[in-house]
Amino acid sequence: MHIAKDLVAASATPLVLGILAEEESYGYAILKEISERSGGRLEWTEGLLYPLLHRLERLGHVEAHWRTPDGGRRRKYYAITPSGLKELAEQRKQWDAVSEALQDIWKATRSIVPAPGPVLEG
Repeated sequence: MHIAKDLVAASATPLVLGILAEEESYGYAILKEISERSGGRLEWTEGLLYPLLHRLERLGHVEAHWRTPDGGRRRKYYAITPSGLKELAEQRKQWDAVSEALQDIWKATRSIVPAPGPVLEG
């Protein structure tokens, strides 16, 4: 399934903040986590993630620091800030409102528009 760029862009901030609310992480691990949690439906590139992380850092929602794990290579780790936690809570409220509105509309139009499902050939 292809997910439209607009929807990916709109969901990027709450996805990243949500992951960082669980624990600090670095870029590649965030990309991998998003792919795993979406069942492979969201395959982000570094070109999407790093500008977002830099913007969140400028806004004060995340902070970054360099670390070299034992026997590993140096990586930039990102952690959510108190401001980021507030932003995540606001994003959750907004997404809940959008989700509820969509569910209400889809329930109302269920008899008019069939739900997506497998295409049957006959």
